[in-house]
Amino acid sequence: MSKIFYPTSEKLRYLLESIHNREIALPDFQRDFVWDPRATEELIESICQNFPAGSLLRIKNSDGFFFVPREVSEAPPLDGHAPSYLVLDGQQRLTSLYQALHGVGAHRFFIHLGGILEGMDLEDCVFYERKKRAERRYAKIEQQSESLTFPFALLFGDSGGFEEWLDHVLDHRSEKTDERKVLKKRLREARDQWIKPVEDYEFPMVTLVETTSPSAVCTIFETLNRTGVKLSVFDLLAARFWPEDVRLRELWDQAQEDYPIIADFEVDPYYVLQAISIFAASAAASCKRGDVLKMTVSQIATGWQLVVAGLAEALRLLRDDCGIIVPKWLPYNTIVIPMAAVCAVTSRASGPSVGAASEKIKRWFWCSVLGQAYERAPNSQSAKDFVELKRWFDGGEPPETVRHFSFDPDSLTQTTPRQRAIYRAVIALILRHDARDFHTGKKITANMMLDEKIDDHHVFPQGYLAASMPDVSATLRDCVLNRTLIDKKTNIRISKRAPSDYLCEIGAAIGDDKLASLLRSHLLPSDSSSPLTRDTFQDFLKERKALVMEQIEKATG
Repeated sequence: MSKIFYPTSEKLRYLLESIHNREIALPDFQRDFVWDPRATEELIESICQNFPAGSLLRIKNSDGFFFVPREVSEAPPLDGHAPSYLVLDGQQRLTSLYQALHGVGAHRFFIHLGGILEGMDLEDCVFYERKKRAERRYAKIEQQSESLTFPFALLFGDSGGFEEWLDHVLDHRSEKTDERKVLKKRLREARDQWIKPVEDYEFPMVTLVETTSPSAVCTIFETLNRTGVKLSVFDLLAARFWPEDVRLRELWDQAQEDYPIIADFEVDPYYVLQAISIFAASAAASCKRGDVLKMTVSQIATGWQLVVAGLAEALRLLRDDCGIIVPKWLPYNTIVIPMAAVCAVTSRASGPSVGAASEKIKRWFWCSVLGQAYERAPNSQSAKDFVELKRWFDGGEPPETVRHFSFDPDSLTQTTPRQRAIYRAVIALILRHDARDFHTGKKITANMMLDEKIDDHHVFPQGYLAASMPDVSATLRDCVLNRTLIDKKTNIRISKRAPSDYLCEIGAAIGDDKLASLLRSHLLPSDSSSPLTRDTFQDFLKERKALVMEQIEKATG
């Protein structure tokens, strides 16, 4: 058997130039770039110290190749150009380094050489800023000179690199001749220790020959996954189904285009595969990883369109009827798996049964999240709920999560943002109750949450409680009963003031009747003698608990 790969070592500079010159690209089935800037920062720190950052895997490209190429994120578009190589493993690392060292993307990366000279650790001196903030603080050579901050984007390309930057920096410094010489020497020493390793860095590279078969490439992907490289199940199935003319990534892009709510809620495409796995199962329903990996083309053909439509319907149900107007307040991301599958089932129904099924799904949803059913083993719970919900639709008994639901009202005083499911569920109940914006008086919408910077804040401010009621525990101060959705401007005005004080100010501006209506929309005590007007925290918690429990009882039946 002829050898299908050969190992080499490639300089980082050459790899990034090849990306920029469109000679290195990605196969179209590869997942999108997902690293956050902190992960990129850590990678740069490793390379500055000349630590190994893993090997890369690529395959030679050729005419009529079975993988369609696409450019690396933020690199020049291919525009029909045929790259020489396609990266199969290492996309995230190469993309992050390309963006950081070529100065493209949403963030800019720097090394604070002034801090290095003062003896600070490297980890404290390599940092990033969002693009606009970076442009304000470090775009000018005068700014870089003052703080001795070197932009990594100047390292490669046509900028002249470190030496040209150093000359410009010294021209803007105030040191005299001898001091300047010392500074120049010390900066070069810092460069040799921390920046030159980036300039000289090499990645171990394994190259597959262009005659490697699609099935061999898929097997190599799965081997990499077993040995610890993070490849998603979606990636593996995208590669496996490619030779069978099933383009999972194209299907996913089309799904988000057809149903924008799926993109709005940032749903993981793996959840769609899991929902199809239980929806199209020929035997016992399961959405565990091993069973999803065994999925066939026929299951995709049977379930994709129905489940995608079911997912969109499930998200509409959450948004319109359950108060989950933005993904932040979804108690469990995985709960959309059985919801998408059961909504795919109900899509085949017609008449009054559709509305009845929706009511049952909503009741099951609230019982599940408030009962914390998805806290552990969500895959097993998803399959179980799917089967039990279908049985309920057909006239059988309700799912176990509904039949055995119970809720302790006193747990609300112990529920802080750490108790994600119940906390988010209560916030969603407030939104479901048509909560209005403290600043504009309008019903809170998803766009308003972004535009007005509406977030969960304290009703009795922490600062006020700490100063006037020091015996109140941190948990009680931070519990969900003392939280509601308040815009940034109002929250700044509230500051550490007593509720009676800031609510009096709001009432004077909008009128007492409108203030009472506003408070009711947030499930807050609203009469003129409420604990909010008397600043009695314990009485407030008692009344708020009763108002929230009323909504919990309505939602769970």
